[in-house]
Amino acid sequence: MREGSLVRTAVAPVLLGIVAVLLWQGAVSALDIKPFILPGPVQIGQQFAANIDNVVAGMAVTGWNALVGLVIGTILGILAAIVAALVRVVDGLAAPIVASLAVVPIVALAPVLYTMFGAGAETARQIVAGLAVFVPVYFNTLKGLRQVRPVHRDLMRSYASTRWQATRTVTLPTALPFVFTGLRIASSLAVISALIAEYFGGPVGGLGRAITSSAASSNYGLAWAYVLGSIILGLVFYCAALGLEKLATRRHGG
Repeated sequence: MREGSLVRTAVAPVLLGIVAVLLWQGAVSALDIKPFILPGPVQIGQQFAANIDNVVAGMAVTGWNALVGLVIGTILGILAAIVAALVRVVDGLAAPIVASLAVVPIVALAPVLYTMFGAGAETARQIVAGLAVFVPVYFNTLKGLRQVRPVHRDLMRSYASTRWQATRTVTLPTALPFVFTGLRIASSLAVISALIAEYFGGPVGGLGRAITSSAASSNYGLAWAYVLGSIILGLVFYCAALGLEKLATRRHGG
């Protein structure tokens, strides 16, 4: 069972990725696709290795902004969901507001935030990442908090438990899988949102600005090397969220 699970979760995706890269390189070589259209994996890998310091520096900037947004957005999303679950009026008032946040375009929001907080500050990028994180965490947590069966609530009342005791022992453990589902979705969104926000101004650092600068100078292999850095960063965030979920689930199960 464990070996089969390992193959499904690790080996199979790696093999699929290797096959996809080989097909990509074969298509680029066989069809003589120009680098400005699509560079091959070999060229991207060479540029990535040759500029590893710059790529890592860009990953550090984007990663920090994404991490700040992820932490703040997750905390606010969970707290808001708890309040909405406890107070139905708040739920009714908050639902359309949170839904509207989900459709706010980063293209329009980022320049406004740069004007508010200054073009030299990373604050705008962190806020964009936080807003992107808040929405899935809020909705998934709220859904999880509503999964408690009435019979379980009645049982806690029969034990004369307080609302906090019922929340701690029944409601939160039931909601935990939903919280981590939102967190896994949000982990990737945080990186994507922080990176996209870098396209529209702000400090020079970050993968987004590096991609646009490289593409503007027609160095497409380098631009794709920064794209590769953003993919790695997104995978790191996702795997960290998945690992945290496994750890929390194991401790709760124990």
